[in-house]
Amino acid sequence: MTNRNITTMDQRSQDRRASMPFFCLYQLGIKKGKRVNKRRAGAGPAYVDRYANHLMLCIIAIILLSAIDALLTLNILAGGGVELNSFMAILIEDSPEKFVHFKLALTSLALVFLVIHHHVKLVAKLHVKHLLYLILFGYLTLVGYEIVLLSAMSNA
Repeated sequence: MTNRNITTMDQRSQDRRASMPFFCLYQLGIKKGKRVNKRRAGAGPAYVDRYANHLMLCIIAIILLSAIDALLTLNILAGGGVELNSFMAILIEDSPEKFVHFKLALTSLALVFLVIHHHVKLVAKLHVKHLLYLILFGYLTLVGYEIVLLSAMSNA
């Protein structure tokens, strides 16, 4: 074997992903990676270069619904409603803008964590990506309830 072959074999035996930084050009979308799914079915959790479009649409919908929830909450409070979450009530009393910014930042950071780990199995057949869809359904239900509540408040 030549030195070139030995170097190539040594490079192959190393895990190339071990030196990848936590945030890199692939994760920011500047470079396009190739891996969307796991390489092997039974390989445990997989971290991918790109995320599926339906997962990204789910994330965007959750963030938009979170913003709508914040605005509807402020409207309900202006109409005489009460915030039941004591931490959020403190933020609202301090500044409504601080409440909206904190709510969106907290939601976004949680979603980043969940998307990175979307292939992780929680129990049996329940993966983190299924949890994301449950969160989307929860926000849809919450926003629907707030719209009904606001319409009832305006009719009264």
